[in-house]
Amino acid sequence: MVNETGEIILSRQDLREVTSYAAESAQEVLEIFERAHPADSRPRDAINAAWTFARGGERGRLLRDTGWAAHKAARDAGTAAAGDAARAAMCAASAAYLHPLADAHQVKHILGATAHAARAAELTAGNDRDVGADHIEQARRRAAPVLVDVLRRYPAAPSGGGRVGELLRDLDAALRSRF
Repeated sequence: MVNETGEIILSRQDLREVTSYAAESAQEVLEIFERAHPADSRPRDAINAAWTFARGGERGRLLRDTGWAAHKAARDAGTAAAGDAARAAMCAASAAYLHPLADAHQVKHILGATAHAARAAELTAGNDRDVGADHIEQARRRAAPVLVDVLRRYPAAPSGGGRVGELLRDLDAALRSRF
């Protein structure tokens, strides 16, 4: 699924599927951020923008602006768990901007929200890696064939990234071996 110029072919529906998957992942841990910052709607706004795009909305300024705002919320979060929950929201909004480049870093657009969500969950459980692994397994199970097909168009997830990178690679490997 690569064209003659070496670009990966992505349909609007492919992008919507990736964004829906990311939004669902971020939604699962939003309460972690909101418990710490009940008056801060930036991550929720980013997730809502992602859902709007995933359900047929436009890919535009709202996604970019809310994604950046969620990124700022992550920096302001005060705890690692709340920060990762906000980063999951930022990744959900940015999932719509998956680039058609055969670059391993693009896998973060596909699976970044899920990896940050898993990390937020395990940190909330006292840094319990089993909680993160369970979160990744649940995400593997809910991945639609379209998402796996899009993922397989890209190189495997890159090295690095600490524990979030480890979770990202675990999910990437699990999804690539599926179907």
